Amino acid sequence: MTIGGLTGGYFNGYGAGFGMGMPAVGGAQSAADSKPVVNPGEDTRVAPGKKSSPAECQTCKERKYQDGSNESDVSFQTAQHIDPNVAGARVRAHEQEHVRNAYEKEEKGEGKVLQASVQIHTAVCPECGRTYVSGGLTTTKIAYPNENDNSYAKRRKQMDAAFLPGMNFDAAV
Repeated sequence: MTIGGLTGGYFNGYGAGFGMGMPAVGGAQSAADSKPVVNPGEDTRVAPGKKSSPAECQTCKERKYQDGSNESDVSFQTAQHIDPNVAGARVRAHEQEHVRNAYEKEEKGEGKVLQASVQIHTAVCPECGRTYVSGGLTTTKIAYPNENDNSYAKRRKQMDAAFLPGMNFDAAV
């Protein structure tokens, strides 16, 4: 279950992010060089090699997020923009909805949750250089009680039985 394109804070991987008290290379921009502020409250300095600052970044302003799963009872079924300052929390909450659904199946007796994990992904905006939360992925493993009655599971076991015995060959030299 993936949500793509969520924005968040920024970090350059070396212990300091631009916009955290570090001056931009090349000095300050003049008022004539700056673009209109589309992300109020963000840093107005342009990072070296980037087209705009986080405050002026049109890409970050237009970033939308949508769930890619087949679960219709979770958030982000339609594409929507999220405030960059709360995107990380919103992605974590969304992915937790998928985990909750797995445990609800277990409570109803529909299966047993063997494993549930959440990954939060980040990326770097190509326009302004901000590192942001770009999405998340929930992985669940559920054992269903009727697996032995399932024709697909039976066929898989037959195929495994045909190939797996030969996988344990050990010869002395």
